[in-house]
Amino acid sequence: MAYLIEPGIECMLAKATDKIPAAGDYLFEPKWDGFRALVFRDGDEVYIQSRDKKPLLRYFPELKAPLCAHTPARCVLDGEIVVAQDGRLEFETLQMRLHPAKSRIDKLAAEIPASFVAFDLLAAGDDDLRERPMAERRERLLAALAGCAPPLYVTPATTSREVAADWFVRFEGAGLDGVMAKALDGPYVEKKRAMLKIKHRRTADCVAAGFRWHKKGPGELLGSILLGLYDDDGKLQHVGVTSSFTMKRRAELVAELAPWRDNALDGHPWAQWAELDDKATKQGMGSRWSAGKDLSFEPLRPTRVVEVKYDHMQGRRFRHGTTFVRFRDDRDPAGCNYHQLDVTPPYELRDIFRQG
Repeated sequence: MAYLIEPGIECMLAKATDKIPAAGDYLFEPKWDGFRALVFRDGDEVYIQSRDKKPLLRYFPELKAPLCAHTPARCVLDGEIVVAQDGRLEFETLQMRLHPAKSRIDKLAAEIPASFVAFDLLAAGDDDLRERPMAERRERLLAALAGCAPPLYVTPATTSREVAADWFVRFEGAGLDGVMAKALDGPYVEKKRAMLKIKHRRTADCVAAGFRWHKKGPGELLGSILLGLYDDDGKLQHVGVTSSFTMKRRAELVAELAPWRDNALDGHPWAQWAELDDKATKQGMGSRWSAGKDLSFEPLRPTRVVEVKYDHMQGRRFRHGTTFVRFRDDRDPAGCNYHQLDVTPPYELRDIFRQG
């Protein structure tokens, strides 16, 4: 095989911003919620690389045939692997596809097949396009994938800020988590935050029900605070963590939270699994990315409320880590429930691909 660009290159990255840029010439795209992937093709040879440069094709074998059928014989694409169910993206379902057993991979490929959404063309034929402007790469991408069919897609895109603002609001109901902005005259720059990502930012009041020690200072530095929300049955559900603290603040929090550690297990809603060795599999406490990692925690009496910023929910949990805002000692923990969260109207994925 002789890829024009060899696997192992770095993805172009994005920096977060709260608003769609008011000035400048940009191409706006939906922000897909899946696995970032670079596709390298040379004839019948296909290699799919993750953002951290690991091979992905073994987990998504069903993508090879459509990629060979609907892409140039020699090309490099940047895009996102996603899984859709019931008209919306399902990231947790996508994660199920990362399984070590081939028999399980083949079964899941048939039951919950993945799709690939292309949003950039880095090479085609003998042309390395990374130094070309985004506007040109977009035109070449549309031409190269003009005849593509599911499960291969080209992302919608627009230069209109008004359309992008509309997408930002409506597309969340299909499981997308914001809008990307790419300079029309910008090249593809590896490992640089040369794009903008505009994501939903909201706040929620949660119960501070425990914490974990920081790896650099067990017993001295707080790592993260465990967050809980009450469901309709009055059960405190683990919904994520907040860990956005300076080292100085981590030390301060150990002393500040000390009164809430006294007799914390007495009547604690998570007492039955607070000291189990296999916490990673108990009550939704498992890490999405670190199977087998020690996720033991120190319980806190669930009587203190913490306000956090979050982007969106994935099922019953925060999709990403949250940002600490402040403690809310004026709030009753009983009011920390799911009803305070925004409810996003559903929006069908098929309608998104009619846009732009």
